[in-house]
Amino acid sequence: MVDFENDIKNCVSVVQNGGTVLYPTDTVWGLGCDALNEAAVDKIFELKQRPKEKSLIVLLAEAKDILQYVAAPHPDIIAIVEEFDRPTTIIYENALGFPPNVVNADGSIAIRVTNDPFCKALIKRLKVPLVSTSANISGKPTAPTYNLINDSVKAGVDYVVHYRRDDEAPRQPSRLVKIDDMGEMEILRG
Repeated sequence: MVDFENDIKNCVSVVQNGGTVLYPTDTVWGLGCDALNEAAVDKIFELKQRPKEKSLIVLLAEAKDILQYVAAPHPDIIAIVEEFDRPTTIIYENALGFPPNVVNADGSIAIRVTNDPFCKALIKRLKVPLVSTSANISGKPTAPTYNLINDSVKAGVDYVVHYRRDDEAPRQPSRLVKIDDMGEMEILRG
């Protein structure tokens, strides 16, 4: 667990100073930064060569944190999120407090509450939401494990986490859903 604690400390230092990190998530390896830092988010778009019209996912540590970043979510949203049995990203209308390059043109935001111990610890230490986008060049396949991530992506971040680099367990991107006013879930990506 030496890597875990050292990586958390190093990530906190880099992210608080506007840097970018390559880190393991509850799904695939991700590129991340402070989701409230517009310049840091721009670095992620540049590294991924991703059009800025394609918004990014934001990770939160706790379901209750949704209330801070979304205007008028479903009244039962905390209970709904806490019932998920797999990584699920929800698209919410009316994002609050994020820079324009994190929010979709229609004002929506994609948020996942992570259950991954590393991500949870990192976000709690940072006390800010974390950008999470797959660690690949836009349009290229998502690398299922660390060793398959493109070297240019690894070289393009300010810090690469050591924890879980040898984890070969195949992981999938999160399920992507919308929840309507009645609490019904529409699955956009299964």
